[in-house]
Amino acid sequence: MIKQTLLENGIQVVTEEMPGCRSVSIGILVDTGPLDEGELNAGLAHLVEHSLFLGTSSRTSGEIARMIDTMGGRIAAFTGRDYTCFTCVVMDDHRTYVLDLLSDLLLNSVFPEEQLEHEKSVILNESYLAKDNPHERADSLLRATMWPDHPLGRAIEGDSDSVTTLTREDVIYFLHAHYLPDRITIGVAGNLEHQDIVAQVRDCFWRLGGESTDYRRPSPPTFYSGFVSEPSSASQAYFSVGIKAPVYNFSNRYHIHLLNTILGGGLSSRLFRSLRNERGLVYDIHSEYLAYRDAGSIVISGNARPEMVFDIVDEVMSIVQKLTDGSEPCLEEELWQAKMYNIGQHHIDSEDPFTRMSRLLTQLYYFNQIISTEAVIRGIEEVTSESLATLCDELYMVEENLIAGAVVGGTG
Repeated sequence: MIKQTLLENGIQVVTEEMPGCRSVSIGILVDTGPLDEGELNAGLAHLVEHSLFLGTSSRTSGEIARMIDTMGGRIAAFTGRDYTCFTCVVMDDHRTYVLDLLSDLLLNSVFPEEQLEHEKSVILNESYLAKDNPHERADSLLRATMWPDHPLGRAIEGDSDSVTTLTREDVIYFLHAHYLPDRITIGVAGNLEHQDIVAQVRDCFWRLGGESTDYRRPSPPTFYSGFVSEPSSASQAYFSVGIKAPVYNFSNRYHIHLLNTILGGGLSSRLFRSLRNERGLVYDIHSEYLAYRDAGSIVISGNARPEMVFDIVDEVMSIVQKLTDGSEPCLEEELWQAKMYNIGQHHIDSEDPFTRMSRLLTQLYYFNQIISTEAVIRGIEEVTSESLATLCDELYMVEENLIAGAVVGGTG
């Protein structure tokens, strides 16, 4: 059973009881991220997320780590394109301690100057590692091509020029300006009682006050077509192709999910079947629907021999165009398989408390409501080949700037 409570200070609490489960998954979603930092402070939101684990007024970073390890738990955090999230998975009898710990991180972090400088070095190493990974590099180049001069097109971790200039004062200012109660949702799934969680959250977070003022975020980005390539010493070339797609809360989003599955979302998808199974041109090729509050893209990624990669990218674009322009429309069998795949994945994922917790948070964030499994299945089943073709006409037959691409390591 899913229940929601809005606390007096503006924090939303949402829980899902899963009887018989011995664990609980806890997540704190904060409506802030790279969109709030500005180009000169690129990487600040990510640095704040990292820095919250450096110690509080009552716990050192080492004590925080030992506490989680002693409970046999997992704690993590990530800075997304739209929001920042802190998560923890523990046995059900440890949930009170974890909520206390998470509130301590958000309310009482002290940001030791020396450790903060060390963490900036860690982030720079993370950035260099991503640049050395040809797959991640291709993805980064694609984003910069699709959404230039916009936070969605920049690296979340920033770059060496911006990160090295960030200060402890910048971190504290960002935290106080954006980590506010009406921008925080706490989700918990597993073996729990809703009212117990509400009481614990209220007890842990009552000191968090303030409310968001009007603040300006960048306008939604314009999608640009284009192609960029970069040399690499890797034995394989890596490519990413992006197709313009709707935002996360698009009314016909199930159509887009099914279109992605038909294109490259499974072993029977057009791209995998054509380029790997039938012709042996690639080892891996897949697509993913990346959707955000203000933009979206279906991204196709893969690898191939350097001398063949540009021809393969041309073939990928041809397969995409034939599906979206109706010259090779979706077949009834393809649509049925895509529906079964998505429905099956939804049910399988639903058995995991962490996934259930993540859904609660993202659904409230993007839709301001919880969408039941029954509604998801119904939305998938209602898609027809005719409605999918109509949507492709509406989305892809008018504009010209629809596809962008990036290759790392190609020759020829």
